[in-house]
Amino acid sequence: MCTDAARARRGSHRGAAIHAIRRAMKRILDFVWPLMGLAAVAVSLWLLHREFKGEAVGPEVWDYLQSISLGNYLLAGLSTFVAYAALAWYDRIALLHLGVKNISWVFISLCSFTTYALSHNIGATVFSGGVVRYRAYHSKGLSAVQVAVLVAVTSLTFLLGTVLLGGLISVLEPEQLSRFHGMLPENLRFLTDKTTARLVGVVFLSGVAVYVIGSIFKLRPLIIRGFRLEYPKPEITARQLLAAPLELLGAAGIIYFALPEAGNPGYFIVLGVFIASFGAALWSSAPGGLGVFELFFISAMPEMPKTQVLAALLVFRLTYLLIPLFLSIFVIIIFERNRLKEVLHHKDGHPVPDLEAKPTVERKQASLT
Repeated sequence: MCTDAARARRGSHRGAAIHAIRRAMKRILDFVWPLMGLAAVAVSLWLLHREFKGEAVGPEVWDYLQSISLGNYLLAGLSTFVAYAALAWYDRIALLHLGVKNISWVFISLCSFTTYALSHNIGATVFSGGVVRYRAYHSKGLSAVQVAVLVAVTSLTFLLGTVLLGGLISVLEPEQLSRFHGMLPENLRFLTDKTTARLVGVVFLSGVAVYVIGSIFKLRPLIIRGFRLEYPKPEITARQLLAAPLELLGAAGIIYFALPEAGNPGYFIVLGVFIASFGAALWSSAPGGLGVFELFFISAMPEMPKTQVLAALLVFRLTYLLIPLFLSIFVIIIFERNRLKEVLHHKDGHPVPDLEAKPTVERKQASLT
């Protein structure tokens, strides 16, 4: 018994030590990732400076921005609207997966818009936004666990769209990957080969097919880093397959309409370059993908004047990132002011959710542990 007790104590001490090491590693990573992101920004900006060295970038970019027609600016604005409408649909789909149907489209759209406008600019990726969503959806009666499921479903929706479009482009137009040949390390350049690109595309599309099959035949839940997520119902999956590509198509459309007609390689080339560049920006952890996104995109469009491509990317940053960021700040101020009023006017000092999200069988099945 003494031996068993001693072993139990040693096991407890070992477990505590491992837990302490994990906490320390997490704290270190909390500092390392932002530093890596800033380093990626610095290196990318330096490479961009070298790329444009000797050119009168400012005047040329400004001249081209003035030459873009009003119609093209309006089409770029419409593309932005489509992208953010699709992002709002992400949230709506996740809420339907939870069985929550009593939250208005207006509230969902404002919450989604604010979440993505902030996360796109401050360095958090589309996979984040839990804090903003929790503040908003908790006011509608959702619990922390339900918001975690919502964030997981929206993340999977984005990933599904990226993998689906990336797979289709790799299978149908594998030569597009050759645009990134010079930017990849030598040991990864084989990925730009047409045969390899098609093979990667088939793997991507197979992954989407497995997800759809899991939804139809109700396979075992997905387990991702300890998170347990039930496969959604087929009607939810169908919505994901529409919403996810729509957001990427809209975002890429902003740049396409801002580019000149002369030398423009076409929408699907722009879409492929956008997906690859956006993915690289997300992977870099650079705040807003600053520098990384531009470097990849400009390098992958050698057939067009670099200053014109840079100008189109500035239009993208303005319409997709900066203007939404500016508007989202006002949305947050108004929301927090209204919540403060509810606290001050409520007797016990705690606001009551105005629309309680009642449990349903569907929501109970969507668990995250």
